[in-house]
Amino acid sequence: MALNPKYSNAGVNAEADALARLLDSGFLRIYDSTGTGQPANADTAVTTQVLLAELRFNATSAPAAAAGLLTFNAFTQDLSANATGTATWARALKSDGSTVVMDGSVGTAAADYIINSTAIAAGAEVDANSLTLQISKG
Repeated sequence: MALNPKYSNAGVNAEADALARLLDSGFLRIYDSTGTGQPANADTAVTTQVLLAELRFNATSAPAAAAGLLTFNAFTQDLSANATGTATWARALKSDGSTVVMDGSVGTAAADYIINSTAIAAGAEVDANSLTLQISKG
């Protein structure tokens, strides 16, 4: 028989809330696609990609999930971007700055991480508008 798990709201909310706690006071590092582009998965090290900006998650990154949906609180903006380039993906890390939690796409719409502009200039301010994450019920 094929595997076909289906999760309750309680199950997906618990998963989403645990993920949010990992990101409390964490980092959102925004990269370009230089070289190899976004890694195959969040366990793959960043190599030739250029770090464009680094934002911080709020001390409470997100309130409790509803039906598996996390809507993250406001980010602390990067007042001075690290480098110039086009933002294409980002990596979210725990507050220790080294433990990777997840990766995702970056854009001004229809992306995992929504920012004001994907054209980032060194020294410019970078703001993230929104981040939501939907945990699938299966």
